[in-house]
Amino acid sequence: MKTEMDTTSANGRGNVFRLYNLAGVVLAAAVAVNFDSEIGRIRPELHGSGFGPTICSCPKETIEDFKTMGFTAARTHDWALINPGQRVCDYFHMFPSMQLDAKDPRNYVFGPTDYLLKRTREEAGLDVFFRLGTSIEHSGPDIHFNTLIPDDFDKMAEIFAGTVRHYNCGWGNGFKWGIKYWEIWNESDGLNKTWCLPDGDLGKGDTQEAIDADRKARDDRRRDLFVKFFVTCLKRIKGEFPDVKVGGPSLRCMNVDYFKAILKGCKDAGVAPDFISWHHYTKNPDTIMDAIETGRKLCDDFGFGKCELVINEWHYFGEYGWPGLRSPDPAERRRAWSGAPNSHNGIDSSCFNLTMLAKFQTSKLDQAYYYGCRPVGAWGYKDDQMNKYKVFYGFKMFGELSRYASVICESSGADGITVLAAKSADGRHRGILLVDYRSGESEIEVEVKGVSPNAETWAFVHDHTRDYEPVATRCMNGRIVIRKNDRNSAAYLVWF
Repeated sequence: MKTEMDTTSANGRGNVFRLYNLAGVVLAAAVAVNFDSEIGRIRPELHGSGFGPTICSCPKETIEDFKTMGFTAARTHDWALINPGQRVCDYFHMFPSMQLDAKDPRNYVFGPTDYLLKRTREEAGLDVFFRLGTSIEHSGPDIHFNTLIPDDFDKMAEIFAGTVRHYNCGWGNGFKWGIKYWEIWNESDGLNKTWCLPDGDLGKGDTQEAIDADRKARDDRRRDLFVKFFVTCLKRIKGEFPDVKVGGPSLRCMNVDYFKAILKGCKDAGVAPDFISWHHYTKNPDTIMDAIETGRKLCDDFGFGKCELVINEWHYFGEYGWPGLRSPDPAERRRAWSGAPNSHNGIDSSCFNLTMLAKFQTSKLDQAYYYGCRPVGAWGYKDDQMNKYKVFYGFKMFGELSRYASVICESSGADGITVLAAKSADGRHRGILLVDYRSGESEIEVEVKGVSPNAETWAFVHDHTRDYEPVATRCMNGRIVIRKNDRNSAAYLVWF
């Protein structure tokens, strides 16, 4: 026997939910949830943002957006780039001349960063993850200003210590904010962007063989210099501030050989990093999860079992790639950024984000920061006309679940379908985040235990045509079957 029910959502679009008894034929992808089986807690530290509020043009609505999306912390990298004309966050903005005495608080310019961090903490309610160093510099292969390898590592370490002292110890008319995480540099393994030799990072020579050999020599020199720099800064900061957590260096990816060099340098120097950090841009969730496992094994193998793992830049990166995102054709550029389901900020991107946030919860990862949630523009959650991208509504969906439900319950997904089930500590609220990321399915069946077989439900849908809109659902005999509007990615938040 099979029953089929047509329902109409709040916006008037028809939706079909097919429900089958145990003897019927199930055509839907099947997943399961058991609210009676608790397996952990929602970890807010895994939902951080690469950006926070800006100094200028940041209305109250934007502050509320950060709260709606449920972010809990913000990382300060590249903040100088989204606050044009302001001296914020980067070391050379706060300490304008290397000729000055780094132990004299009068030689620092903290004011603009003070104001920005105060907005981040007090208005947006976000913790601060402070990147010590410089924003990326797109000045080309031969011209560098702020990203040159420093001449004096000890002086840089002293500048970093002065920054920690200002924000945590009140030094230089500062604060006692207790900022916990301090990251040394960003993407030192990149080329011509953030850790640059005076004459460039690319190889030079008369033949390709000579060019390749020179390039390798430059790579080795840059890495060896950075290991020395990292160890120098780590020892200096931890020596004065043993209670803060210091690490880095925010590599471009899970660069195993580079991390091995850093961890070996730390071990040889007798100092332990509190965390390692890296970036990951992809369309494949499995590669991110594999990198987390690799990072954990690396740290453990070097004897740093307490070293935390931080992915502090992650983002969907799909088929359009840089050619589409930077296309000179306005129409192609619009499609690449937000026009198509598989665009940079389309429904695939949004469901990829939700998939990762769900998978992070039971992983060995300790913190994660989405890049970027800039309030407006590229790598943000709104376009230049202030229209919200799909990614905003996905984060809103996760924010709603984590706001009312903190206990993770047992669940199982299917190929391309990820489930995060959670309930409140008192059991009053039970919710399911159901994410279909490119599964190609048109129908999903959810078997639910731990609620009444015919429990009342209410739900929201997020797909290519709808943005976090109410949708009719019904639980019958412990099952919910959702028929999607199409085979594109989609996400559902179902409450009991």
